[in-house]
Amino acid sequence: MTPAISLLLVLLIAPLAAIFFIIIKAPARRTASFAAAFNLIFSLGLIWNYHPTVPGGYDYVMDCPWINLHGLPPIHLHLGVDGISLPLVFLTAIVTFAAIAISPSTIRRAPEFYCYLLLMSLGAMGAFISLDMFFFFIFHEFALIPTFLLIGIWGAQNRQFASFQVTIYLMAGSLILLAGLVALVMAVPSAARTFDIVSLQAYLQNHPIAVASQNNIFPLILIGFGILVGLFPFHSWAPPGYASAPPATAMLHAGILKKFALYGLIRIAIPMLHDGFETWLPVILTLLVGNFIYAGFVTIAQKELPTMIGFSSIMHMGYLFLGIACWNVIGVSGAVILMVAHGLSAALLFGLSGEITHRSGENRFAELGGLAQRAPLLAVLFSFASMASMGVPGLANFAGELMVFFASFATAPALPLLGSGFAVIAIYGTVITAIFQLRAIKNVFYGPMPERYRLQKVAPSAAGGEEAVEVIGMTDTASLAEYAPYVLLILASLVIGFMPFLLIHLVQPSVSLLPYIPQR
Repeated sequence: MTPAISLLLVLLIAPLAAIFFIIIKAPARRTASFAAAFNLIFSLGLIWNYHPTVPGGYDYVMDCPWINLHGLPPIHLHLGVDGISLPLVFLTAIVTFAAIAISPSTIRRAPEFYCYLLLMSLGAMGAFISLDMFFFFIFHEFALIPTFLLIGIWGAQNRQFASFQVTIYLMAGSLILLAGLVALVMAVPSAARTFDIVSLQAYLQNHPIAVASQNNIFPLILIGFGILVGLFPFHSWAPPGYASAPPATAMLHAGILKKFALYGLIRIAIPMLHDGFETWLPVILTLLVGNFIYAGFVTIAQKELPTMIGFSSIMHMGYLFLGIACWNVIGVSGAVILMVAHGLSAALLFGLSGEITHRSGENRFAELGGLAQRAPLLAVLFSFASMASMGVPGLANFAGELMVFFASFATAPALPLLGSGFAVIAIYGTVITAIFQLRAIKNVFYGPMPERYRLQKVAPSAAGGEEAVEVIGMTDTASLAEYAPYVLLILASLVIGFMPFLLIHLVQPSVSLLPYIPQR
């Protein structure tokens, strides 16, 4: 018997309650932080008590009718999580907490700012726990609205242009995705039409849509998701958008919302349109080369830290798409683990980039250098984040990337090109990542210190005369508490990196239940 109320509702009520209290003049930052911390602890409790009836199946299920009109597929508020969505719920909670914690309480229009951050988190959380296609889509769109406002109001230089560019691209992607999802539902006989993901997936596994129809519907969903996640060549909105966005906004969007599209491919597109997926697989793999090679070399050429991190994030989408494209247990499991790992490392890099810009007043490599002398703790944290992005062993990205590489080679008997060529390209991508991340560390922290940091002033000397005193414009004045959110993200990456079995044991049983996954 499906329970009337699910514990998952708490994840949605907490940010809504915080927004209500902020509106009635509660301290904005403190209230938002409390709600985010509560959701983080609660998400860990959900993982700890996850005991589905079927190993790898859904738990904490709630299925309440919402709209059931004649001629319209029924829409239910259907919530539930499994081993695929639970890690993304945890990712949403921890990145939200870190993003709110690194944001200053003195920011202008602080109540609005923190309400919009909570709304972004609420939308992402709702999308990951929804098992109804209507709410899955609506929650994501709900999260995009505060994203545009945060960039347009609180963004850096060119924020108006960046906000409009992000709006146009993501709305175009959402409209194309919506067309694909509606076409998918309408391709099913009227008696079986539903937006319920579980029911529709079960029906289509036994009664697949005609291959010709799948070949027309799947590219719509692929392009829609591709624009939202930054699949080459639909990626150009992301780097300038992230560079202009407030650090907390970039952390939430790159760390969390980008995973919506990848999650949708795993949950909806490939299981329900598998023949169309196989038809378009060569195109997907070709586009991956753009993410690995083109985006990689463009990242090396960047002259500003935020845009470098933005293009780096685009490049790493290639690993996630490759793992999903393998469509075997190890590949999809590796992709889910890498989603969490990338979310942690991307949030770290964008947050620390904002910290560097705020403290130094610069983000251009040519105007940065030698900061390790004045901000050694910041240098250590940024080095950890860069090593995570490079996939250094002991950090979370390594476990996910290694599984994706193994999955690629495991497909060699059936798809020799995928098993050898694309796996080698992906491995070469790690070399490109190491080049631009090490270059960033060198230029920002260990290069020659710019002259503008070596200001001279005349001060009285102890002997009664005057002497020149060097004044450094960049100092590490932050307390350990201010760096705590970054330390939390690094600890999460270390735990997953040293003990990846914690996620593997959670993810693999659910991946094994996906349609068309080889059971070996």
